[in-house]
Amino acid sequence: MDRTVLRSDGVWIAVTDLGGDGPTVVLLHGLAGSSRELLPTAHALSGYRVLLVDQRGHGASTRLPDDLSRDAFVGDVVAVIEELVPGRRATLVGQSMGAHTAFLVAAARPDLVEGLVMLEGHVAGNGDPGEAAGLGSYFESWPVPFEDEAAARGFLGDDAIVNAWVADLLQTDDGLVPRFDASVMQRTIEAVHEPRWQEWEALQVPTLAVFAKHGMFGDADKDELVRRRPETERVDLADGSHDAHLDAFDEWTDVLHHWLSRDQTGPLRPSGR
Repeated sequence: MDRTVLRSDGVWIAVTDLGGDGPTVVLLHGLAGSSRELLPTAHALSGYRVLLVDQRGHGASTRLPDDLSRDAFVGDVVAVIEELVPGRRATLVGQSMGAHTAFLVAAARPDLVEGLVMLEGHVAGNGDPGEAAGLGSYFESWPVPFEDEAAARGFLGDDAIVNAWVADLLQTDDGLVPRFDASVMQRTIEAVHEPRWQEWEALQVPTLAVFAKHGMFGDADKDELVRRRPETERVDLADGSHDAHLDAFDEWTDVLHHWLSRDQTGPLRPSGR
């Protein structure tokens, strides 16, 4: 079921609600993505009430919000939980930027969160302003509108995320265009690049950090995350890129299933530590 949540700043947040009476799981996509790319993960979670959120500036949510602060993203998720599953706590599962959003929600509102899963996410930030500018320039370089899907694939290449990007393109009279704005993506990731160690070290909810073999983060980054918060469980996948929810799907969902059912099956054995 497609639902929307209206925020006080006039931003609409689009949510896909798969229904059900089981424990609530909220799925949060990465930068320049949408909840559509997490639908396979959602459908693998039988027995759960799954909500997939298009974060502001993405997917079917408001494309050009004025407020792109991390607090705004956090407030959106809080509003979704309070409005759509009132009186219930949720497990937050996020990838990349979505993992960062999920972590900040868990830090700000532990009363609403019973667990946190971060796939290819981190809290250390990035001190290089050129990184965010480079991402903005890349998205700005897309020669849109694309004439058709073949033209889009010809430009975008064959990385794991490309299928998701192409599936998300919006058909207009002139051709296919992305459902996000390049400048919004740059401003969004600039905020994500601010280090948030204080919130991480104070985090109180059970947490799983999942990293892909060919992901974005090196061993030092992964080790530091756990060193600063030793109670964090960590799993290193045997395969996959930064978009492991797409190209290491079976392993990713196996790990997620096991952790969500940890009260019955016991804790995971963290790897790569």
